This record gives sequence, structure tokens and C-alpha cells, in this order.
Amino acid sequence: MSNLLDLPVTTLAGEPTTFGALTAGRAALVVNVASRCGLTPQYGKLEALHEEFEAKGLTVIGFPSNQFAGQEPGTAEEIAEFCSATYGVTFPMSDKVEVNGDGRDPIYAALTQAQDAKGETGDVQWNFEKFLVAADGSVIGRYRPGTEPDAPEIRADIEALLG
Repeated sequence: MSNLLDLPVTTLAGEPTTFGALTAGRAALVVNVASRCGLTPQYGKLEALHEEFEAKGLTVIGFPSNQFAGQEPGTAEEIAEFCSATYGVTFPMSDKVEVNGDGRDPIYAALTQAQDAKGETGDVQWNFEKFLVAADGSVIGRYRPGTEPDAPEIRADIEALLG
């Protein structure tokens, strides 16, 4: 597996970078997001987590994906406007990516090797699947879409990781 920190990312603004540069040596909660999903209100809780833990060393990073029922059809500009205006999102976002299949982004090729609470690996199940990544690039936790960003298990893992 490639070192997650070295993998390329293009920001929602179209700027090339790496996962490591995007996290700036911090832990990250990585989430595949969509603007037209029943789970879209999770953006609000993701922003709240980002604000609460940013000073302690956590960055939330959104990776928009249109792979699930076409629920992220917008352009980068439309996605940015929606997230900012509707949920006040300030955390970094990537350009739209594929999280499953032959065109899977390298970040997700690495992340989907991580096990969830049931010990299962593999494809992302739906929008808003979450991965907690340590500052060294190791995946600490994987949380399926129905797990809210402020769920006790995610909060406990973040607090344990940040010390």
C-alpha cells in the first residue's frame, strides 16, 4: 500500500496537492460527501467536529463523489457554494472523485483496505462513509454511512487519537 500521505489530491478549487500537505501533519476524518443525499445533513455535524477539534489537531476532509445514485451532480463551484451557504463548511474539500470501481481515487484505494467495526473491508457502501486517519497516515477507524459524525464511537476514537 502506498503511503497515504504521499498520494495526490486535487482540491475543490482545482489546486494539486498531496494528502499529507492537505492534513498538514494533523489527524483527519475523511468523508465521501454528496449534496443531494438523505445523509447530507451530516455536513453540519462534520463542520461542528471540525470546529471543535481543529485546534487540537484534527482536520475534516470532504471528498465529493457522484457514484451513489447521482447525488453529487454539481460542478466544483456549485458544490463549494452549496456547502458554504447551506452548512457553513470551512473544512477542506477535494475535487469530485470515485470511491469505488476501476476509477477509484488512490486515496480511496488505500482507505478501503481498512476494516470497519465488524472487520469488513472493501468498497464504500454509500455517501458519508468516514475514515479516521492518524497524522502518520495510518487508518485508525472506519465508520459506515449511517454512523453520525458525532457518534460516541467516533468522538472516543478522535479523543484517544488526539490525546
